[in-house]
Amino acid sequence: MKKKAFLLMVAVLLLFLAACSGGSSSSTGDGGQTANGGGTSEGPADQNGAAPEEVTLRIAWWGGQSRHDVTLEVIELYQEQNPHVIIEPEFTGWDEYWQRLAPQAAANDLPDIIQMDLSYITQYATRGQLADLTPYVESGLFNTEHISDSALSGGMLDGKLYGINLGVNAIGMTYNPEILEATGLSEPSWDWTYDEWEQLAYDVTEHGYYFTQGINNEEFFNYYLRTQGQSLYAKDGRSLGYDDDRYFIEYFGRIQRMYDAGAIAPIDMAAQIQSWEDGLTARGEALADFVWSNQYVGLTTATQKPLVLHPLPGPGVKEGLFLKPSMYFSVFENSDVKEEAVKFIDFFINDIEANRIMRGDRGVPISSEVQEALRPELDDVTVATFDFIAWVDENSSPIDPPPPVGASEVVSELNDLVERMLYKTITLEEAAAQFREAANSILSSN
Repeated sequence: MKKKAFLLMVAVLLLFLAACSGGSSSSTGDGGQTANGGGTSEGPADQNGAAPEEVTLRIAWWGGQSRHDVTLEVIELYQEQNPHVIIEPEFTGWDEYWQRLAPQAAANDLPDIIQMDLSYITQYATRGQLADLTPYVESGLFNTEHISDSALSGGMLDGKLYGINLGVNAIGMTYNPEILEATGLSEPSWDWTYDEWEQLAYDVTEHGYYFTQGINNEEFFNYYLRTQGQSLYAKDGRSLGYDDDRYFIEYFGRIQRMYDAGAIAPIDMAAQIQSWEDGLTARGEALADFVWSNQYVGLTTATQKPLVLHPLPGPGVKEGLFLKPSMYFSVFENSDVKEEAVKFIDFFINDIEANRIMRGDRGVPISSEVQEALRPELDDVTVATFDFIAWVDENSSPIDPPPPVGASEVVSELNDLVERMLYKTITLEEAAAQFREAANSILSSN
């Protein structure tokens, strides 16, 4: 009996081994991920039908809690479809993000996938820390069938693709119409002027509200310069892009008047605000925030208020506005898993379900196929973002080159001087002259 049982066990084992190594009649296909995020629940198989080796991807991004939540949900979806991939997320707010990234770069230990900003991409790319993604586009690993050349060009530097654009973006202002209604103030027109902008700030302050908790110095000064036919940086990146300090004095003189009138929140108060969720607009204490259009969704989610997305003042709006890559995904040059990183980026951008989860958090999707699929399903807030981008597309000018190496030092100098100016430790004219001298010294070394 024992011998017969043993022979029966051997026969069963042989049948089982034959089935495991057997033909393709039971195959579900190549198991790979399609351009719109398809794939089997068991992940792609190799040529022998074996499960792929386990891969660990580190991915880093900045943002508020709403961005963290949707990104983690997309990661979970990707891992469900690709169980051989383990993704380790690293996320924080804007300031801490770059403070954390710098020592990682110095230690040659950057994440495999790095959320990158226009203001930093030149710095990291020219130091050899970002991979050229052009070969992956040419091979089709990153699918560009429904992505325009202009959408990709925002991540190009010296003919190489160092970042995949995660969304189209434009600068603007959001405001809470309920505050205007409560104060009896009129909503601004779409062709308003800087004088009307400043007067609205004073009017709302008289009713006990702040106009805003703060205005980004670099981004909005650059917008103002563009409306005047100037730019923050020269095209060669070796100096400032304007040569008359009156532009600095005119713009920041207006900011100083608004700050002195209490329309802009005190610096020490604004410094304690870490996210949209605890901001003055969310608390109903400020009328407006100055944002990029992709932030509008997160801000509205945080405030739970019917915020309006609105253009900045003019004249010169068409010259001042531009469509900007909201941010990029870049790949660490020394990553051991570049192809897997590109596959995830392809999923993040081209997968319709992933973009349903994100709802334009990082900007209007660059894939026309994704845009068409999502638009009928979007809520009013996201539709407003899409509509704003469509308006900007017809009322804007080409984007400036990426900020040059040294731009972060220039911005740090600008922020320091503006803060000293607002605290009245230096005059407006002194700040303008010192900024020019410091910025040109930094940039001339490029």
